[in-house]
Amino acid sequence: MKAVLIPGDGIGREIAQSVRAVSEALDTGILWQEFAAGAEYAAVEGELLQPGLLDAIEECGWALKGPTATPIGKGFRSINVQLRQRFATYANLRPVHTLPGVKSRYDNVDIVIVRENTEDLYKGIEYKLNDDIANGVKLITRPACDKICRFAFDYARKNGRKKVTAVHKANIMKLTDGLFLSVFRDVATEYPDIAVDDVIIDALCMKLVQKPEQFDVLVAPNLYGDIISDLCAGLVGGLGFAPSANIGDATRIYEAVHGSAPDIAGQDKANPSAILMAFAMMLNDLGMTEKAERLNRAIYDQTAEGKVVTADVGGTAGTKAFTAALIRRL
Repeated sequence: MKAVLIPGDGIGREIAQSVRAVSEALDTGILWQEFAAGAEYAAVEGELLQPGLLDAIEECGWALKGPTATPIGKGFRSINVQLRQRFATYANLRPVHTLPGVKSRYDNVDIVIVRENTEDLYKGIEYKLNDDIANGVKLITRPACDKICRFAFDYARKNGRKKVTAVHKANIMKLTDGLFLSVFRDVATEYPDIAVDDVIIDALCMKLVQKPEQFDVLVAPNLYGDIISDLCAGLVGGLGFAPSANIGDATRIYEAVHGSAPDIAGQDKANPSAILMAFAMMLNDLGMTEKAERLNRAIYDQTAEGKVVTADVGGTAGTKAFTAALIRRL
């Protein structure tokens, strides 16, 4: 099968090579179509996306993306926003769990964040009334709320999860977040086998750093989902082990959510774990469950052993050495 690979900026090209090598070692049969995107490509070509990229994603339906930067103050729209809107990837899925060998204040985190990906304040509807007043529109619709809540409950049921928690601020945002919460409660009645509750966003942040193990699946509007995704990544050691999937009805785009790390780009220092874990999510959704499990287990075992790991987790290995050791495990 064919899939699109977008290395992106900075360390992206190095970690993308890890994906290619691991994919070959696992004998996935995936034929990668590689396209450039990001600030570095824009500096040379004057546009963010290489021609043919969007058509290739449309044709394949599957893509894996490295970190991309957007030039600031030059009129470019975020690549992530462009892709989400173009392919209607309404659900952002972020699993976060404790990894052996990765320093953290917690040892039993296992949370999945389901983030609505198309509306809320991130819809980008902003305007200025005058030089001193700017306004942003918080757009929440019943169909989008229904779709993301059903996705969260379906995911929980399919993956043996026990509870889904709605994240909101309906005590203040009575119409917008109130609509989200109301739809969540309506959808929940159709899943009697799943426990439900809801938490106000500010209280959730406190509870996450006090006792994260009390949460299972969190479903949230776009802005809250973005914030708590990074917060939860911090509970388990940071974005270096935080994969993500953007899921639509016809298209799935998987990505490492960390930045492009230009300070270490080209120096063989990057940790490819996040993009490899995103690749494992992709393999699982493609039906290659056994290969996905092998890849995740190899990452966990190698990190736990601590001998061939990158500097961000206390090691001295480079990207290539880490990848080679991982392939030996596979």
